Amino acid sequence: MLRAIVIDDMDNVRQATVAAIREYCPGVRIIAEADSVASGIEAVKRFIPDLVFLDVEMDDGTGFDLLQQLRPINFKVIFVTGYQEFAMKAFRFSAVDFLMKPIDPDELIEAVDKAEKTLSKELLELQFSALFSNIERPAGLKKIILRTAEKVYSVNVQDIMRCESQKNYTTFYLLNGQRLLVSTNLKEYEILLEPMGFFRSHQSHLINMMYFDHYVKSDSGMIVMKDKAQVPLATRKKEEFVALLNAL
Repeated sequence: MLRAIVIDDMDNVRQATVAAIREYCPGVRIIAEADSVASGIEAVKRFIPDLVFLDVEMDDGTGFDLLQQLRPINFKVIFVTGYQEFAMKAFRFSAVDFLMKPIDPDELIEAVDKAEKTLSKELLELQFSALFSNIERPAGLKKIILRTAEKVYSVNVQDIMRCESQKNYTTFYLLNGQRLLVSTNLKEYEILLEPMGFFRSHQSHLINMMYFDHYVKSDSGMIVMKDKAQVPLATRKKEEFVALLNAL
């Protein structure tokens, strides 16, 4: 049984969240509620929860402010947000769970199911360190959490040279020569990384244009990276790629 606190400054939203948890998540027991950053900090210190449902924007600050004041964080967190596109991207890069208001029951069940799985304190701190870094840093200096079968890594996005997919797995090729295999499809990373200078050259390839070296013009088309890796260019992507090169 997970002991949980719900922190939200809007009474009706907080009550709806509590009701949804009680209806759909029998493995969670609500032990306290709070309506601000200040009262949330007090509740966490007093009740020592396993899990906190945390609003992003509150009258006296943000959920991030609350977490910064409670570090090191030894409880699991599910953010609840109504908009905050910037924050949502930070959550995705940092592999931190979040729910959109109004809460969808299926998404709530999935988020709680993830929270029930044991996470080490070291992993929690790694996730939130990446989250705080992503909130504070400019777009080009983001960190992304990558989980392999053996370890969890916090990687600087600018250190990713390219990604290659194999069915539902993606291999990350890093600047230092390291390769990380994660069990997530390439499409999810394309959504995250394309706004940061990455280009989907092929169904199986996503490249960081920072490390593009030259383009071999041929019927098939070939992109050569600065580490001499050859990456195919799909015929349907040629026009878009050439336009991208002309804009550099």
